[in-house]
Amino acid sequence: MKWIYKVTYPNGKIYVGMDLTGTFRYFGSPDAKRLEADYTSEQRRNFTITREILWESEDAEDAVVRRKEVEFIMEFRSNDPTIGYNRWPKLKA
Repeated sequence: MKWIYKVTYPNGKIYVGMDLTGTFRYFGSPDAKRLEADYTSEQRRNFTITREILWESEDAEDAVVRRKEVEFIMEFRSNDPTIGYNRWPKLKA
């Protein structure tokens, strides 16, 4: 199964990602420096995130999944540092 998912952090910021293998335990690769800067050492000790599957397909080609990921990043504006942790595509001013 191939997925596009949205991860929501305790501060309300989000990360949109894709998984081409349907790995249940995968939560993406958000911008670690931005993520860590948003939480104190104490807050990092215990917090909960949620992952929501936004779109899925059993047979979509990988290129289609990659395009869908960008569509959702743009829709949710998760590449805007005030909203989310996606580094790409770069936010246009």
